[in-house]
Amino acid sequence: MRVLDPALQAHLQTGLTTLCYCWRLTLATGEKLGFTDHDVAVIFDGTSFEAQAGFSATEIQSSLGLSVDNLEASGALSSGKLSESPIASGDFDHAQIEVWKVNWQDATQRTLERKGHLGEVTFGQGAFKAEVRGLAHLMNQKKGRLYHHGCDALLGDARCGVNSSNFTATATLSAVRESGFDVSGLSAFADDWFSKGTLRFLSAPNIGRQVDIKRHRSGAPVRIELWMSPKFSVAVGEQVSLVAGCDKQIETCRAKFSNAVNFRGFPHMPGNDFVASVAAKSDPNNNGLKR
Repeated sequence: MRVLDPALQAHLQTGLTTLCYCWRLTLATGEKLGFTDHDVAVIFDGTSFEAQAGFSATEIQSSLGLSVDNLEASGALSSGKLSESPIASGDFDHAQIEVWKVNWQDATQRTLERKGHLGEVTFGQGAFKAEVRGLAHLMNQKKGRLYHHGCDALLGDARCGVNSSNFTATATLSAVRESGFDVSGLSAFADDWFSKGTLRFLSAPNIGRQVDIKRHRSGAPVRIELWMSPKFSVAVGEQVSLVAGCDKQIETCRAKFSNAVNFRGFPHMPGNDFVASVAAKSDPNNNGLKR
């Protein structure tokens, strides 16, 4: 049961209201963006909610249980903060979203209508559409560890224990290809050193953006192949940092990172042949074994 602020409750009971919706997006980078359907900006909690930004929302449906509530945000790409390039680049993926109902004459009178994360975001012909997933959708995500040969930690996280900065190098893009880049500054690294690693952009306009590396090939030139082509424009001369790749195997953990003591997989788990085998017993006639 939602309990309204007494001042907002009194405002609603007057029958003559001055209400608007405000949306606040918190991106993975920590940046907060605010939008409102009011015709002037609304400010509260240190966020300025941009007016007439093209944001609108479908009817909010609530239900009992753990099913995901239905809400969709859509609108025109009329705000400088909402453009095709950052949406296509994934800057808004899984962003936290808050939907507020606010008295625009007194923003202290407000109530949080919804809180969740952005799901699928699509765009086209100057407009966008975003699925808003409630907090209950997190219950559908896999939790806990998996029992398998490979390590389930991320390189450099607390469970891994490796200082990833010791396995990071900087480079400059010397050519941009359909599926990757040619780079300079990595001639000292062996073939495949950065395969299955990550590449992060250090210079504008793509600073902070990250892509996954499929394959690293040494030689002249050094070539970085990506799993997917970037959905944003990349130019020759941009500075990047690359983190060494890890294939999650115990041999790599030991030889490449000297970190076998922290390996988070189960390299000695029995295979299918062991599981399918049956016990053997002695044959008293020939002192051999039979199944």
